[in-house]
Amino acid sequence: MSIEIRGLSPLLGVFDMRTSVHFYCDVLGFELTFHSPFYAEGEFHFCMLRHGDAELMLNTAYDEGERPNPPDPARIASHGEVVFYFGCPDVEGAYRHLVANGVRVEPPKLVQYGFNVLSVFDPDGYHLCFQWPAKSDNAV
Repeated sequence: MSIEIRGLSPLLGVFDMRTSVHFYCDVLGFELTFHSPFYAEGEFHFCMLRHGDAELMLNTAYDEGERPNPPDPARIASHGEVVFYFGCPDVEGAYRHLVANGVRVEPPKLVQYGFNVLSVFDPDGYHLCFQWPAKSDNAV
């Protein structure tokens, strides 16, 4: 017997909630499905996002009035320890979409394990990778 699991929702600490929600919703197409109560006009500390079967939670890294300016480079550098991989059947289309939305991104490439991959960084420096098998007979 094993534990029944129905998904995974990573929690990301973000510097500026509005900027992150804009990136994930307006650029990547996630839907805001829940947020904590407003603490100021249009401002909240926590939210849940969904795009198809993918879920993501965002939480402000700092409480009200405690956010430094500019962001702490050490905190951003620590985000490089993790990469979020998204199954994306149209990697080339994702590239064109990101470029059209003003995101600085290198073209997709074929990697040694046989996947087309597109890497991008979100506003907080989290590494996002959109990937799909190069051959359709390997599709998942």
